[in-house]
Amino acid sequence: MKILITGGAGFIGGHLTAALLERGDEVVIADNFSTGSRDNIRMVNGRLPEVVETDVSRDLETIRELIRKSDAVFHLAAAVGVELVVNDPVHTIQTNIDGSANVVKAAAEFDKRLFIASTSEVYGKSENDRFSETDDLLIGSPYHSRWSYACSKLLDEFYLMAYHQAAGLRGTVVRFFNTVGPRQTGKYGMVVPRFVANALQNKPLKIYGDGGQSRCFCHVSDVVRALLLLLDDDRSIGEIFNIGSDQLITIRELAELVIARLGSKSTLEYIPYEKAYSKGFEDMRRRKPATDKLQALVNWRAEKSLEEIIDDVAALMRG
Repeated sequence: MKILITGGAGFIGGHLTAALLERGDEVVIADNFSTGSRDNIRMVNGRLPEVVETDVSRDLETIRELIRKSDAVFHLAAAVGVELVVNDPVHTIQTNIDGSANVVKAAAEFDKRLFIASTSEVYGKSENDRFSETDDLLIGSPYHSRWSYACSKLLDEFYLMAYHQAAGLRGTVVRFFNTVGPRQTGKYGMVVPRFVANALQNKPLKIYGDGGQSRCFCHVSDVVRALLLLLDDDRSIGEIFNIGSDQLITIRELAELVIARLGSKSTLEYIPYEKAYSKGFEDMRRRKPATDKLQALVNWRAEKSLEEIIDDVAALMRG
């Protein structure tokens, strides 16, 4: 198959590209390199993907032509990271909404298989023990730019589902829950690479808030495996799937685990949300996915432990 990956120079995109090349697919990457890196594009079995430097949200004609020539599309291009979202909400909204609109319309026009990457952020301030794909969603006030990312990604989902229902678009939504692993940067606020990098240098691990917020971290290799399984199963068309681990841990416990795992002398430093982000910043206290639907369809579950994730991230940073 010929696969187009928007945002293919990003963290997840780079790993997905390698997996597709490994199994013999032809891959084209469309990326503007605003947050992606050419270092994420690796040769696999003597093969490299084709790389087209373009902005998905602005260059409709280029994206339309790339989609026309492809068999399937993974739309991963998006504004990423809480820090970027809070500091530049206009960019977040324009990139996510305009880019997805361009991709969805072209995929529908040329009848292409499409996957749109969404996020656990769309569950908003829900207090459910586990988040299910059919849950009602509770998004925060527009006075807080933090929620602009969740709303933009949720609109992407509605857009895909609307085209599926009205025009038969062969689309699928995947909601990622804290995907982590080697080559992820901490530049935009991602907590695991931040903690690991500081622990390796015996620097304080900076915890935003009180550290009692809990998350589930999923190794990127498990996420990519789920994407390939869904790509090969047309029963996923017109559906939404959570992809994530069910191993819940607080951010404080994560910091302590990183220190212990790496034998670090780092200490913990707590930073109020107002200082880390902005006044009135709101966070989700608990974020755990229900993945029963994905498991039932393609027999998938996360296999890599959090300890393995820390080891893999640290191994690459150590060189």
